Amino acid sequence: MASLKKEILNVPNILTMARILAIPFFILCTWHGDPQSSLWAALIFGLASATDFFDGWLARRQGLVTVTGKFLDPLADKLIVMAALVLLVRLGRVASVLVILLLAREFVVTGLRTIAMSEGVVIAAGQGGKWKTMLQLTGISFLLLHYTYTFDFFAFQLTASCNRVGTWLLWLALAFSLLSAWDYFKGFFELMDARAQKEAEKKGPKADETPNKN
Repeated sequence: MASLKKEILNVPNILTMARILAIPFFILCTWHGDPQSSLWAALIFGLASATDFFDGWLARRQGLVTVTGKFLDPLADKLIVMAALVLLVRLGRVASVLVILLLAREFVVTGLRTIAMSEGVVIAAGQGGKWKTMLQLTGISFLLLHYTYTFDFFAFQLTASCNRVGTWLLWLALAFSLLSAWDYFKGFFELMDARAQKEAEKKGPKADETPNKN
């Protein structure tokens, strides 16, 4: 019990739990959908996304990678992303088919990785998955902002529709999402085939052995 408490109360896991605790406030801000609430929702989501990268880096750097952290970190990521996507559909800011495809991919890949782990196979996240995560988090942030803003620079003004930018980023995220899902499946079957071949090689000589009569 003491060791579990120590795991939960280390800094990376505290950051992860803070991300989970921020979800109700994020939902409340997103629910209203007005410009000010949308700005707060994007800010909360952006800070939560930053802690997602920071807590993993801190855990590896300080040697604080724990079983609790391995469970909480992906759980926190999926909860806040799922909440954001569902609320964005409710507000009519994103196409429901896009959200369905993104969430379906997450469930399929999670199931595949669970099966792989039960077989003693660990499938590491590829570069495509990292690009997917970055594009997805950035796209959601823009969709939460939603409105058209004018940015003043020294020599010119730039007017940008955050909803349009976020939508394009989320479609790009879906492309990388499907590519990375294919990599997961490919890696899974390659690892399983390699393991099956090794087991066959171990059993092969014994099965072919014939008693020496001499």
